Amino acid sequence: MTTSARVDVGTFLDARSIGARQWLVLLLGFLVLVFDGFDTTAMGFIAPALIDDWGVLRQDLGPVMMSGLLGLAAGSLTAGPLADRLGRKLVIVGSVLFFGLWSLASAYATDIFTLSVLRFLTGMGLGASMPNTATLVAEYAPQRRRSQMVTFIYCGFAVGAALGGIGSKALIDHFGWRSVLVAGGVLPIAFAVLLLLLLPESIRFLAQHPALKGRLIRAVNKVAPGLANGDTQFYSSEEQVQSGSSVGALFAPGYRLGTCMIWLTLFMGLLTMYLLSSWLPLISRDAGLSLADAAIIGSLLQLGGVVGNVTVGLKMDRWNPHKVIALTILGGAACAVLIALLPPTMAVLCPLILLLGYFVNGVSPGCYALSAHFYPTRMRATGVSWATGIGRLGAISGAGIGALILAANWNFSQVFLFLAVPSLFGILAQYLKGRQARPALAAAPAL
Repeated sequence: MTTSARVDVGTFLDARSIGARQWLVLLLGFLVLVFDGFDTTAMGFIAPALIDDWGVLRQDLGPVMMSGLLGLAAGSLTAGPLADRLGRKLVIVGSVLFFGLWSLASAYATDIFTLSVLRFLTGMGLGASMPNTATLVAEYAPQRRRSQMVTFIYCGFAVGAALGGIGSKALIDHFGWRSVLVAGGVLPIAFAVLLLLLLPESIRFLAQHPALKGRLIRAVNKVAPGLANGDTQFYSSEEQVQSGSSVGALFAPGYRLGTCMIWLTLFMGLLTMYLLSSWLPLISRDAGLSLADAAIIGSLLQLGGVVGNVTVGLKMDRWNPHKVIALTILGGAACAVLIALLPPTMAVLCPLILLLGYFVNGVSPGCYALSAHFYPTRMRATGVSWATGIGRLGAISGAGIGALILAANWNFSQVFLFLAVPSLFGILAQYLKGRQARPALAAAPAL
């Protein structure tokens, strides 16, 4: 009498070295974020040319910018539950196709209202693709490398934004501002076809659905050829979540405090980051820096963020992730206070802004990785997506608070001293989250 093999999908992935399948998922996830970065920042690059073409004022573009941010939040909040029901791949491919189509449509807008509506729809696709891509990467990553791999793909966003800045100038010079939106539409649409062909579904997701066992066997054999067959029994040793609303499950006993603390950290972290990224060049000009120096300061903030994205994840995989995030927030607050107290010269600002970017931009990818660790497969996409959506609300608040600060005529030092305030809430949130033990893992029955 023979017995069928039993495979714990979590242990199977965690115990293996990173192979070709995981590298493929990582590469495709990185490229999704590249397109996200290009399209998310496109309006900022085309704004001057659009203003000249349409004869509108800078403030007239406010609704366009705000609608894009609102779309990002809405997409994050709605797509997570869909991915927990329908699968990660379907939602990722659909969202990339969605934002590509609406970006292409945006190129043909003829007034502010139409462009605002189209940018909201584009933002929904962008907001849906990012957290679900992070979820898929997390579910293919072994636990010992999960934070590093998740935070790495967020570097793609910065790369996309940088390519957008370089490419937009050439496109606008030769073809006009609409060509940037055309490129931001056509390229993701083509990439969505590539994703449909190459992107695998999450093995952990497939293991949660017995009806998909055939697909699960094929997916497992792509990672470890010949391991699984029709007699293989798959199970998951992670805790099982009651069926029903996956959003409601985020507040189940054992998850309620962690959910709230992750949300609070992300809200405050993105509030700080977007206040800086939206208004730093203008604040620097008000402090007496030249236009060129203000541009350098803004670039250093983003450059520091690219390094921060990678190294924060690496540290989280090696040390206590809550302490890593809390210390990252503390480092950003310390840099902000030093900038406020020291004279605003380039010799002082360049190294401090670079460090500030490292710390401030490293918080949100770290929290996304923490979310992917914290929630089990059945509600992971919802957990990461809702954390992202709440963070987007913080980003909107940060941009708005920056406008109020400028209207109140705060000086350079006052602005940077203020940045220490949201940091205190983020540090407290990670302290409380770190004190909570993750719900105990219980073996599940074979699928």
